[in-house]
Amino acid sequence: MAEAENNIGQAATPMHKPRLTLRVGQGTLSFSMARGRNNSEVSYEAYDVNGSISQAANLREAFKNSPMLGNTQADDRALVAVDTPVMVVPVEEFSAEQVPTLYRHTFSNVPDAQMVMWSVIPQLNAVAVFTVNKDLKMVVDDHFDDVKWSHVCIPVWTHLHRRSFTGTHRKVYAFFHERRVDLLSFQQNRFRFVNSFDASHRADVVYFILNVWKNLGFDQRRDDIFMCGDIPERDQLQSELHQYVQNVYVINPTADFNRSAASKVEGIPYDLAALYSKG
Repeated sequence: MAEAENNIGQAATPMHKPRLTLRVGQGTLSFSMARGRNNSEVSYEAYDVNGSISQAANLREAFKNSPMLGNTQADDRALVAVDTPVMVVPVEEFSAEQVPTLYRHTFSNVPDAQMVMWSVIPQLNAVAVFTVNKDLKMVVDDHFDDVKWSHVCIPVWTHLHRRSFTGTHRKVYAFFHERRVDLLSFQQNRFRFVNSFDASHRADVVYFILNVWKNLGFDQRRDDIFMCGDIPERDQLQSELHQYVQNVYVINPTADFNRSAASKVEGIPYDLAALYSKG
């Protein structure tokens, strides 16, 4: 059993090399690194995944073929951010002994090849529990001595939590990634609501968002919906939501992150932009 530390996205100190980030999604793989003061230089490489083999096998091939991974050494530092089903547990209810059983009860049919890991989110008094493929972990451990494990959602959650304090309106955030949408709402230093839904069909996404909106008791004329990430059919989705809720906004990452270096990198996922821009 392992715990993934959550002190991610920090600029490297003079004593250490910058930490390479490996982002492992559902059928996607990318590598990135930030350098300089306040992460003023960001390198990003999206790897062309072979869908007929596992992500562990793809990563093995990437160490042979990727320009960014080709020069890594055993003493290099890595952060691996995975996009697997995630469970949120309040800090005061977290038990390292019980959480693997709780996770496998929450998500049915979790393969034995997946190991349960977790990362504490102090800002939200919560723990993110997720899984990492054992073969993938073995490939990473074979190449790096200093590895941190995390979930792709964590930098987004912490950024949107800070963002939720601006203005007086209540807010629902919709973060789109890997054909899923995370719906979030915050109250003080905690989640008021967090859950993930399939985003394959626009009509379903509209239903999920409006159902959460109704259950939270939000005002259709006063309160806000903010969408971010890889939003499918963005304009149509925003238009349909506008039929029921007056204030529906799409977050522009370049403006959201104050034109940070990461936000201007072509193709970079919103979660990596949040990681490098906000830490």
